[in-house]
Amino acid sequence: MIDAAALNIYLNDYLVGTMARLDADRNIFTFNEAFVEDQNRPTLSLRYKDISGAIINEPRSYQTKIEPFFSNLLPEGTLREYLARQNGVKSVREYPLLTQLGNDLPGAVRATPVDAEDLAPEEPDNENAVRQVSGAMRFSLAGVQLKFSAIKNKGKHSGLTIPVTGTGGNWIVKLPSAQHVDVPEAEFAAMTFAAKIGIDVPDIDLVPLDKLVGLPDGITRYGESAFAIRRFDRSDEGAVHIEDFAQVYGVYADAKYEKASYRNILSVLAIEADEQSVVEFVRRLTYSVLIGNGDMHLKNWSLIYPDGQQPILSPAYDLLSTIAYIPGEKDAALKFNSSGEWESFNYEELIKIADKAKLPSHLIVSTAKETVQRFDDLWASESAHMSFPSEVVKAIEAHRKRLSV
Repeated sequence: MIDAAALNIYLNDYLVGTMARLDADRNIFTFNEAFVEDQNRPTLSLRYKDISGAIINEPRSYQTKIEPFFSNLLPEGTLREYLARQNGVKSVREYPLLTQLGNDLPGAVRATPVDAEDLAPEEPDNENAVRQVSGAMRFSLAGVQLKFSAIKNKGKHSGLTIPVTGTGGNWIVKLPSAQHVDVPEAEFAAMTFAAKIGIDVPDIDLVPLDKLVGLPDGITRYGESAFAIRRFDRSDEGAVHIEDFAQVYGVYADAKYEKASYRNILSVLAIEADEQSVVEFVRRLTYSVLIGNGDMHLKNWSLIYPDGQQPILSPAYDLLSTIAYIPGEKDAALKFNSSGEWESFNYEELIKIADKAKLPSHLIVSTAKETVQRFDDLWASESAHMSFPSEVVKAIEAHRKRLSV
């Protein structure tokens, strides 16, 4: 494995700062002075911005892990283990992992060695590293599920191609689950239905596995299809900056269910984004309650920076009825305000949330009511004609009867 003494951190082509490797597997990130002083600089993260808009510049060292903002650019779980193994890195050592994956991270952040001459070989972290690294995939996608960055093929027999090595890809392809059947079909149906009721959804596809080219050796095929979604952090002009709410709140991924509520997220949108983002958030949250999506944690809500400075709520992703796969799930991923129980989501609670977020309650409540009405009307006429597995339909309908909206 090749490691770097220091990494330049870029936002697209703008040098933001440097992350340096210290002794004892420690590291530290410091902002570039020119970035701090530039009044027209792009926004790296709301986490680094004080109430006056100045940069919060308080460097501190971390051991084994890297600073939470950057840590959240790295994958979790199975995907982290897979990519770490492919790149000859121990999955717990985040600085070397960032070194290997830094040229293809979520959003517009890049981490590149300060000087090629600074690169020094290290002992491989596993016995297959030397053979694997030369042909390793070098991309990072947030999340736990095994997924790959892919390129959409052209032509009437279009599918997706996973680059065998290196970086690249403007689609994300999620493979079938070994534990839960028909998850790609269920997610495709939930996202399609979300779009029908007015939620902002990227282009999506349900791709037969035989149309998926370049699936790495050793990846078991558990189902017939994969779920694909176009990356909204990639455009024809290049990478578009995003950050998830774990980054906004400066917490590691393992705290994504704990450190904030939906009311907290709404408060951030009320201050930093626009009214459409507020409306979209309420619509998306209401829909997630209606289908029983208990996994809308901090990393499943993101901001996107179309102009590089001002955030809005990103398009939707990871909309899935989890109650169909986790029977008895009683709570949402986060608290709505004081409770995360499904039944606590009602219009009275939304008025309290709106008041605390300093938003007009009629906007919040009317958006939720409109979403509920659209959902109920379309569910009656459309759900049977979509790719929802039958067990998912039953679970959603039983759950819907227990709700207070």
